[in-house]
Amino acid sequence: MARSGLAGAARVARWADPSLRPGHDGGSSDGRGALSDATAERAAAELGLTPDQVRHDWDTARLAGLVEVHGDIARPGWRLRAWNRDDSAVLRGWVALFDAWSIAHPEAADHEPAAVAEVVSAMPQVLSFLQLSAGPVPMEQLLDLLEQRVTELRTERCEIPYGPQPEPLPQQPEATAVADTPLAPLLDWALHALASVGALTYGDGHATLTPLGSWAVWVKLEQICVAAQSPAGNIEQNAEDMLRGCSQLRPNAARAEYRAWLAARPVGSAVAELLDAARGEDALLRGLAFEALRVVGGPAEPDVRAVVEKTPLRPYALLWLAEHDGIDPEDAHEVLTREEATWMWVDTAAAVADHGEAPLLVRHLESAVQPTIPALLDEVRAVGHPRTVQVLVALAAAHPDPALAKAVRRAAFQVHTGGN
Repeated sequence: MARSGLAGAARVARWADPSLRPGHDGGSSDGRGALSDATAERAAAELGLTPDQVRHDWDTARLAGLVEVHGDIARPGWRLRAWNRDDSAVLRGWVALFDAWSIAHPEAADHEPAAVAEVVSAMPQVLSFLQLSAGPVPMEQLLDLLEQRVTELRTERCEIPYGPQPEPLPQQPEATAVADTPLAPLLDWALHALASVGALTYGDGHATLTPLGSWAVWVKLEQICVAAQSPAGNIEQNAEDMLRGCSQLRPNAARAEYRAWLAARPVGSAVAELLDAARGEDALLRGLAFEALRVVGGPAEPDVRAVVEKTPLRPYALLWLAEHDGIDPEDAHEVLTREEATWMWVDTAAAVADHGEAPLLVRHLESAVQPTIPALLDEVRAVGHPRTVQVLVALAAAHPDPALAKAVRRAAFQVHTGGN
């Protein structure tokens, strides 16, 4: 159902793909990602549509993430690239459209904006009721529920401050207008808007969730439940503090915490926050950030690709992308060059030295790609990691073999002094 509902949007986005590339006209002409008149007419002629249909499908493609607009430039989104091979990308695109139902089908110009905002805020409860009903629900019953919810929202906004109060001011005309706004026309608009994105059917005074709409409401409820069941209580923390809080958890518990943290945030901002944490000096957070990005999955791909040339993140990004492309995690390290693998070995050793125990650092030697300790030390000295000296000093202090420890200390001294 999601594929069929977005088929028109995907067709227009694919048609426009060549026009979105740098140096071609047609992606945007007004800084908001709208198609130019000439492009819309050309698409209509080639696709057998009207210009209005092309614009509608283009707007749907933008809301579903099939097209991404950056300033005055539009380009194909990751969901369009993954359309044929990833059903989850299609479902995520439809959920994005579902979330934007009030934008996909704008309200009438004569509706009171404040009342419209209240109805949009109240509709999740109406949708939850529709899902629980699992069948047609009369408009009158939905209107009664909507009025109750809007009343609750208005009551929640009423805050009485402490201390002596001034005389009440005369009721403002705008407030009177909002309170007196009939909700039946706004409910009619909301149901038509949700029907336009395929979330429900609406006719003969009844509304019924489609299977796709019922699934979407269930997903939203599940996300709320996941967010409410954070095992370690890190949902309100920023990414860096959340990752630090997860550093002592077992892998399964940490993944549950990542899921809860992600469920409470828009995906785009969550990914950006995780990558910011990964750019810092703490190598442990770098590794944990990419573990959290593995929980995100496909939606993180464009941002991860964007940092693949950044030195501190490159090995982690390459491994993440390899696993995302289906390479077995045990074989993913083969995508790294010898130098990249050595740099990541030092980075991981820095995390162990800062947060782990000495035996862990000694065992970390076994993960090096170099066949001998002298070869490892030579390549570690050459790789240029900023924590090389500290890692070698910590390793020398932790290793039980005096001869090997001496060689490691010598290497640390040579890196520190710039000698050979």
